[in-house]
Amino acid sequence: MAGGEERARHWRYEELPGVDLLRARYVEKRFVRHTHEEFVIAAISSGVEVFHHGGSDQYAGSGALALVNPDTPHTGRAGVPEGWRYGAVYPSPDLVADIAAETTGLRGTPGFVSPVLHDPYAAGLVHEVLRAAEEGNPLAADTLLRVAVTRLLRRNGGSLPRRTVRTAGARLAARARAVLEERMAEPPSLDRLAAELGTGPFALLRAFREAYGMPPHTWLTDARVRGARRLLDAGVPPAEAAVAVGFTDQPHLGRHFTRIVGVPPGAYRRERKNVQDSGPRAS
Repeated sequence: MAGGEERARHWRYEELPGVDLLRARYVEKRFVRHTHEEFVIAAISSGVEVFHHGGSDQYAGSGALALVNPDTPHTGRAGVPEGWRYGAVYPSPDLVADIAAETTGLRGTPGFVSPVLHDPYAAGLVHEVLRAAEEGNPLAADTLLRVAVTRLLRRNGGSLPRRTVRTAGARLAARARAVLEERMAEPPSLDRLAAELGTGPFALLRAFREAYGMPPHTWLTDARVRGARRLLDAGVPPAEAAVAVGFTDQPHLGRHFTRIVGVPPGAYRRERKNVQDSGPRAS
């Protein structure tokens, strides 16, 4: 990834099931506001990444880690003219919970307290996980991932607050979200959705923003990309996945997919297909 090129590889290693892996160098890339179902553990190796999180911009430079809990809205962009280079792992909430239960005293649902932690040693562990996966070393990849997550939880871990739907606004937002999930391919307009829920469009917009950190249309695009990822993981071609989740065609999916995931859907699916086709390794 030398020079001024932007390059990224988003893949899975069959011996780390359910864990997405990423190596990337971005200069002009801007991630739109989005969420992940998994944890984001991104180790910056050079440059600076800026990401909006929790109401303010966060800065992660060389030797630091950007840490984002599941379902937490955030963005991403370069903080310096030369961009940023990083490696990231995306472990599932279940895996992080299992590691926390075995190696920490955290109670409840574990997560990260601060979105940025300067810890060159932990950052190095993340890069070693990626290197082990690239070299086909399952023992090292799994071990290093667990060591890295344990260290980060011990240094920057806490129990995530339980999400309870208490206020009328939160209940309204949850109902709106359920409608959008059910009718993802053909969603109603904001006015029609509000009418169906017995409220006004601006009241619904305020409630949704407050509950999920983004307006309904942004949330829907994020949810559609998540749905497309699941279909691509299952081997569905990008053009079919696009229509299934409500995008007009593959280019429409591609624009949003790349702005959220960081790679085009075709490249994403090829890496998944490589994992599916690899089969068990000979001993």
